[in-house]
Amino acid sequence: MSKKVYYSYNRISTPKQNIERQVRNALEVYPDAHVIKEVYTGTKTDGRKEWNKLYKLVKKEAASGKDIVIVFDSVSRMSRNAEEGFKLYEELFNLGINLVFLKEPHINTETYKKALTNQVAMTGTNADILLKAINEYLLTLAKEQIKIAFEQSEKEVEDLHKRTSEGIKTAKLNGKQIGRIKGNKYTTKKEIAAKEIILKNSKDFNGNNSDAEVIKIAGISRNSYYKYKAELKQNME
Repeated sequence: MSKKVYYSYNRISTPKQNIERQVRNALEVYPDAHVIKEVYTGTKTDGRKEWNKLYKLVKKEAASGKDIVIVFDSVSRMSRNAEEGFKLYEELFNLGINLVFLKEPHINTETYKKALTNQVAMTGTNADILLKAINEYLLTLAKEQIKIAFEQSEKEVEDLHKRTSEGIKTAKLNGKQIGRIKGNKYTTKKEIAAKEIILKNSKDFNGNNSDAEVIKIAGISRNSYYKYKAELKQNME
């Protein structure tokens, strides 16, 4: 039997979210897993660059006889589109690729496989009509559990969007400003710190350093440096 190859696919919707929690959860159970990280906001898998690379890789490896396992923190990390998610689940299952969902172990492919193999044996009598119906029911039940998990994931996304929209609407009705006001200038802590360094070190102000030296000291880009320097000079006029 070939050694299992584990992949941990981890996805967040915005760069501000912490992906390390998902990674940590997967590695605690599967320490040898190859970690894949992705930031993607949509519900469609065709827009995920890292997922598409993994998908092509595991299909190739499964075809060559490797025993592949893909680990997800939850079903929502695989797909938040119910129809697409279930279709993808069945496709990977039929390719012999094992799927593990840490938060929804009841829909792991191993569980689905047991539902397919643990069939009630036929007896060769009239009772087989009933036994066949029971087997079909068990398979349908297993599929429904998988579909429900993906549908719940999709519903959670829809509910989140709805709550966000309602929250913005309520805030506007209460006279609160949503987002930045167009035309207003916002100063960041990084900008304030950089300008202090420029004032202290630049030959154009109170220092003895060249532009290149101050850029290095401040740790900012050339564009930001010259922008800040121009603003400082303008404020002194």
